[in-house]
Amino acid sequence: PYVQRLIEDEDLRNNLRDAYGAARHAYERITKNGKPAQRLMDDKKVQRDLRHAADSLREASEQLRGRRKRKGRFGRLLVLGVVGAGVTLAVSESARKAVMDALFGAEEEFEYTSTTSGNSGGA
Repeated sequence: PYVQRLIEDEDLRNNLRDAYGAARHAYERITKNGKPAQRLMDDKKVQRDLRHAADSLREASEQLRGRRKRKGRFGRLLVLGVVGAGVTLAVSESARKAVMDALFGAEEEFEYTSTTSGNSGGA
């Protein structure tokens, strides 16, 4: 069943291909200029490639087991919420005032009184 799923499922093949490519790229960067342990710890591109390879392998593993992952549901909901909040703030003055009060505190009335007298003449 695994071989059949590999033959039929294009997403599974893409995930395996992506994992292989990212792992190969990370290996090439690690072994390029000596001190592989140091490059593994310090090189952000190597870490990114290894993370990408691990994510692709995890998705491929889930697909092999028959667990399809629903992509984008949370992301779409988050974008929709941010856009809705932006439109609300752009349209509603009371919403803007409530957000500003929550972030910076309520406005206080300020009354200035001078501590110097009006007469500045000396003799």
